[in-house]
Amino acid sequence: MRVVVALGGNALLRRGDRPDAAVQLTNVQAAVAALAPLARQHELVITHGNGPQVGLLALENAADTSLTRPYPFDVLGAETQGMIGYWLLQSLQNALPGRQVCALLNQTLVSAADPAFHDPTKFVGPVYTREEAERLAAESHWTVKQDGPHWRRVVPSPDPQRVVETRLIRLLLTSGAVAVCAGGGGVPVVRDEHGRLTGVEAVVDKDLTAALLAEALDADALLLLTDVPQVMRGYGTPQAQPIGRTTPARLRAEHLPAGSMGPKAEAACRFVELTGGLAAIGALGDAQAILDGIAGTVVTPSGHHPQGQALTGPRHDDTLEI
Repeated sequence: MRVVVALGGNALLRRGDRPDAAVQLTNVQAAVAALAPLARQHELVITHGNGPQVGLLALENAADTSLTRPYPFDVLGAETQGMIGYWLLQSLQNALPGRQVCALLNQTLVSAADPAFHDPTKFVGPVYTREEAERLAAESHWTVKQDGPHWRRVVPSPDPQRVVETRLIRLLLTSGAVAVCAGGGGVPVVRDEHGRLTGVEAVVDKDLTAALLAEALDADALLLLTDVPQVMRGYGTPQAQPIGRTTPARLRAEHLPAGSMGPKAEAACRFVELTGGLAAIGALGDAQAILDGIAGTVVTPSGHHPQGQALTGPRHDDTLEI
């Protein structure tokens, strides 16, 4: 099988963790321990979040008096892709001796006319009290919004249109390599009137980029791994119930929160609707069980887990054309 995995932010930095390098490396190593069995059996693409990391860099940049102006968000996104990609690359190489692993810096094409640029919604960086958030917003010209009981900075999150390096990722897979790519949703870029790429101040949702990439790579499955075992119907209420197997239409009807589970559900639905494949949302430690259909929230066209040849048959041939 060809499997695309999107690691949630908890794979690197859990709420309440200090954002130290040692803490994040320990979390990465635990994530890789859960993913290594998949890599031994399947073609594997790993994407990851970068919200806390890019937010931390933005905060440091804003406070650095040696800078004429803070680094733009596309540059910060590229920095975090390199940092997190390095940790994943090294941990995967140690867990999979003899296997080729590549961490690739990616650009994600977005539309300059996307309405998200006028309504920032993507949470980045650490959590604050309301008072702290409002002070930072005034000092740094940020937009802040409530994220559960906390407050955080928000930036535009335009819809991904294409991962620019998709063909290169396909070549890596067909060569047998594990590919770490599209970190943080990829560096957001637009094309100008001359067809040239240029970065923009935004963050692309990593789960939507993972779904887009999985479809473009003809993946069999998309796993969106986070810190909860399943999507919950009525989350936070006494009537909360786990959702096991479902369809895109039924999952969309749940109206999940836009700031948390909503993008994951939307990504899963998009992939299943476009490909007829399997998408699933669940806990990182349950990765293999989710793929086997015995854990997590599994989304398929029929709401049933596919069996036999549909899920375990040989890969179709891939073109090596660039």
